[in-house]
Amino acid sequence: MPAVQVDEVFKVFGRQPEQAVARLRQGASAAELRAAGSTAAVIDVSFSADPGEIFVVMGLSGSGKSTLIRMLNGLLAPTAGRVHIGDTELTALDPAGLRRLRQEHISMVFQHFALLPHRSVAENAAYALEVRGVDRRTRLAAAREALELVGLQGWADHRPDQLSGGMQQRVGLARALAAETDVLLMDEAFSALDPLIRREMQDQLLELQRRFGKTIIFITHDLNEAMRIGDRIAVMRDGRIVRTGTPGEILAEPGDEYVASFLADVDRARVFTASDVMTPLPADVDATASTVSARAPLADLLTTAAGTDRPLVVEDSGGRRLGVVTRTALLAALGGETPDGDHRPAAAAGPRQGPQILEGLRA
Repeated sequence: MPAVQVDEVFKVFGRQPEQAVARLRQGASAAELRAAGSTAAVIDVSFSADPGEIFVVMGLSGSGKSTLIRMLNGLLAPTAGRVHIGDTELTALDPAGLRRLRQEHISMVFQHFALLPHRSVAENAAYALEVRGVDRRTRLAAAREALELVGLQGWADHRPDQLSGGMQQRVGLARALAAETDVLLMDEAFSALDPLIRREMQDQLLELQRRFGKTIIFITHDLNEAMRIGDRIAVMRDGRIVRTGTPGEILAEPGDEYVASFLADVDRARVFTASDVMTPLPADVDATASTVSARAPLADLLTTAAGTDRPLVVEDSGGRRLGVVTRTALLAALGGETPDGDHRPAAAAGPRQGPQILEGLRA
């Protein structure tokens, strides 16, 4: 069963929203609705996210992605359509049921931290548990444990204004972890951070995901970020999802010029992973062979592959062996050609990287 299921969801603001949805279903454009005094923010969106998946919704400002995520926890009610969290239909709940669902199954991390300035870092991290009615001793112990997980041990008794922006965002992440919910919603959570801190937070999120396997719906306008952290990505434009797929699938087949326009500056050697180029695990694989994570970017495999002729064994987060990456397969992927000779330009390194990468491996 999907952890999150969205079926034919619309959100229209303005006059006569139900009639506007009917017009959209009959083929009217968003521009035609605007002329009639309505704004279609989300149009006929359907998708599902599996348990333990990072599902990224990517789009420019005004594409509808933030409106969409607010319908996933009931902050906004859809004009039409249904949202399920697990086996619970969120869109059918009364206010009391919606509050219970939020407290027990959904956490949210906002772009601008949403910390309470008059409370300590630990009290902020424990806030969701406080709302749930957990006793003070238990909730503060859980909060301190979560703060340690995000690298903020020793900061529990400080105030939020004593922390940097990146540290404040870690408090928001700790609050979500302390709540121990099934689903984590992240709305442009790293967008307010400078590039170095932003990458550190992406690393932090991926490490926590390896440990806890949350279902994460992550909103961003940055395709490199989407490609780096997403198991699958949905690209939104003008309220609609125009492309859904894994990072590799979207790079291989953008689908239209709008999606393709985002891909020009994508660092492909850091988008494609070991799982994208691995081959089946041979029966006689060397037990002492080097292992790599299935999510390891090709760029991270280069040094290891250049130093050995033995295949690299690909493992999942639980240590299960999935396949191998050979030097030949890695060269073929970075060169845009599969080992059997079929061209696969999606896995090619960008023009600034390709010659240096291939030359180093061939040396």
